[in-house]
Amino acid sequence: MKPSALKRVVLELTVNNHPGVMSHVVGLFSRRAYNVEGILCLPVAGVDISRIWLLINEDERLPQMIKQFEKLHDVKRVDRRPGERELFDQLEALVSLEISNEK
Repeated sequence: MKPSALKRVVLELTVNNHPGVMSHVVGLFSRRAYNVEGILCLPVAGVDISRIWLLINEDERLPQMIKQFEKLHDVKRVDRRPGERELFDQLEALVSLEISNEK
């Protein structure tokens, strides 16, 4: 199945905020050849906790990916947000506008 034919979903990860956490998260995707369409990460609750939003294509591997995330020491919570990709759509539109203005 082509990636563009797949439904996109947002995973929201609440993680400890320290160097190396993002590397562990994206390493899971890399080892399984699972493409990430978008990443957004912001600190929340002071400086100790961050939230990572991942825009990914939903396929049969997603439930296993969620289980793998939940096993990572620094991942505190994983939530699936199937209808919340508007933020990524808005960012994509903003970047597209900036690129067209640069030409």
